[in-house]
Amino acid sequence: MKARSAKYAIGQVVRHRFYSFRGVVFDVDPTFDNTDEWWQSIPEEVRPHKDQPFYHLFAENSETEYIAYVSEQNLLPDDTGDPVRHPQVAEIFEGVEGGIYRSREKRLN
Repeated sequence: MKARSAKYAIGQVVRHRFYSFRGVVFDVDPTFDNTDEWWQSIPEEVRPHKDQPFYHLFAENSETEYIAYVSEQNLLPDDTGDPVRHPQVAEIFEGVEGGIYRSREKRLN
C-alpha cells in the first residue's frame, strides 16, 4: 500500500460525507491503522479503501460527542464556522484562526 498525503490538517473542522456528524481533526494515520473487525463492521457499500489517510476526530452529532475514526474519502470540509462543542477540544486546541483550531503549545519542563 502506498500512503498518500493527507488532504485535511490537524485542527481543521470536517464533516462526514454520508452521516450527520462533524468534528475537529486531532490526528492522522497515513493509511488504515485499526482492527480488521472494525473495518468489516462497516457496511460493504460504504466501506472505505485502506490505502488512504484516516483521521481521528473529536466528533459530534446533534445528540452527543465522541471520538471518530474516518477515511479521507468520507470527509468533506465543514464551512459552517460553528464551533465544535466536544469537551476534549480545549485540551489540545486553544483557539480558532481562519476556521482552523490552533494547537496548544507544549512546553518542556
